[in-house]
Amino acid sequence: MAITPLDIANMALAVLDEAPIDSLDQDVKAARLLNLHFDLAREAELTKHAWVFAILSASVPGADTGSGDCTLNFAFELPADCLRPLPLTHNGEPDGVAISWRQEAGLIYSDQPGPRLIRYVANLTDPNDWDALFTEVLVAALAIKIAHPLTHKSGMIDIARSAYDRALDAAFTAQAIQRGGRFYTASWAQQRGDFRF
Repeated sequence: MAITPLDIANMALAVLDEAPIDSLDQDVKAARLLNLHFDLAREAELTKHAWVFAILSASVPGADTGSGDCTLNFAFELPADCLRPLPLTHNGEPDGVAISWRQEAGLIYSDQPGPRLIRYVANLTDPNDWDALFTEVLVAALAIKIAHPLTHKSGMIDIARSAYDRALDAAFTAQAIQRGGRFYTASWAQQRGDFRF
């Protein structure tokens, strides 16, 4: 079944027990708020975690910057749809040997020459390309963004946050998010509140 941004917007409204809208361009407060936050919330939620469905790879040529041996002197341009690169390895695979690198704007610098296989989280805009669990997270994230300005009830923010936490937990449980991604550090011990490690 095809899903549209309007479907996602109406699911976010349903979390808040609000009436659905007919279009994201409709001249009503709910539509204006959802239209304002939709793209930024999508990009933010894709960027926060290494969503398995959004991980792509590309072989990119490198250019020697001439900054000398033993430095990060090879520059690689990130693909246009890259939201964030995943850690670089010698063979480009997630279980490969890590190599030194840093990111500056749309470039990655490494001490290894190219071409280099880069894995990255892509900016996928079509809801039909998304995992259903990501859609649930985005729905709840949108509900959080619009809860107070739309309903003026602080309790609705808590309802939306609770929906977000449940959706994110389900995504981790189903392994829809690659663990060990650069931004995910919580182990099961840390999730239960044990911060000794």
